[in-house]
Amino acid sequence: MNFNIVLLEPEIPPNTGNIARLCAATHSRLHLIEPLGFALDDKQLQRAGMDYWRQVDWCRWPNWTVFRASVPPGAQLWLIESGGPRHYADAYFTPGDYLVFGRETVGLPPQLLRDNPQQWLRLPMFNPQSRSLNLSNCVAAVLYEALRQQGFAGELI
Repeated sequence: MNFNIVLLEPEIPPNTGNIARLCAATHSRLHLIEPLGFALDDKQLQRAGMDYWRQVDWCRWPNWTVFRASVPPGAQLWLIESGGPRHYADAYFTPGDYLVFGRETVGLPPQLLRDNPQQWLRLPMFNPQSRSLNLSNCVAAVLYEALRQQGFAGELI
């Protein structure tokens, strides 16, 4: 396993399905933290994830507190959210890190970000009229930067 992708209260089934495919392709573990905005048997979730779900190493957590208690001591959690003080490409990622993303409509809880400013990363936005990027695109951008930093170890040619 390379990295951990954490979705805190995801709302849109196709985003989660696309992220599941990404996790399968990169040997990353997917963590889904409830409440989820959909049922796990949702047709859109299944369609976006296609037949990759059986290849995904994933966990479901009842809430942030239970998930956080499961994270090994010393493990790095990166909070990816707009407005962060650091650009995601300026972070140094190591295998096993947790890349945490929030709900599509409201992002990560403000208190979590305020309490962890050193772990708060942002993706650049160049158009001030654009409110946000698609969640699955954000996960892909950050995860592939983390994999690039590791020299794409384990890549099949």
